[in-house]
Amino acid sequence: MDTALNLVNVTLEYPDGDGTLKALDRVSLALGAGEFLALVGPSGSGKSSLLAVAAALIRPTSGVVTVDGQEATGLRDAGLTALRREKVGIIFQQPNLLPSLTAVDQLILADHLRGKPLAAARRRAAELLEMVGLAPVRNKRPHQLSGGQRQRVNVARALMGRPAVLLVDEPTAALDHERSGEIVRLLREVTDEFSVATVMVTHDTEFVPLTDAVATMRDGRISARQPSGSAPARASS
Repeated sequence: MDTALNLVNVTLEYPDGDGTLKALDRVSLALGAGEFLALVGPSGSGKSSLLAVAAALIRPTSGVVTVDGQEATGLRDAGLTALRREKVGIIFQQPNLLPSLTAVDQLILADHLRGKPLAAARRRAAELLEMVGLAPVRNKRPHQLSGGQRQRVNVARALMGRPAVLLVDEPTAALDHERSGEIVRLLREVTDEFSVATVMVTHDTEFVPLTDAVATMRDGRISARQPSGSAPARASS
């Protein structure tokens, strides 16, 4: 299995009064293509900081971050922007969809910003909306969609750039139990279908068995990583 995401001895520090706050403390994490990892732990343990560093949104204080074979820590700002655009898909807790755009146009805009041809973007958007079960509502705007449907648009939009790594922050926080399960099963499906390396920060351990492994963070460190136990090798939606 090819390593799609690799963090080696990553430390992230912030100024804190007269001292420093260590958000990440020598974190190492390797994730292969097609692997689905759940990241759990108490609030303030460093989960969101790990996602931000892995997404090249924040430069670590020390350590090495490699995404799809490209070392991020040595890149200038323009290089980091290109890496995020071409290799990383990010799914935030809130979909943050543009209210004036239809579901399909949300996706097309994402590829337009990458400089992709319009015709190719339309085809890709149609394929992805079909996969996530939204083809019948492709022309509806966010206010016409349910919370679960908006999150599915969010997932499809993150896949438009054919990322190697998919970083997901609390995707079920605003959803009820049934829709939460549907979204995690969808993430399982797209991880398998597109062979992306998926890291999902979650507070809801009920759906951890749908992942391949679970890592627990405490005090800026990964204190444990283990197979998710009863997780199936593949799970359908």
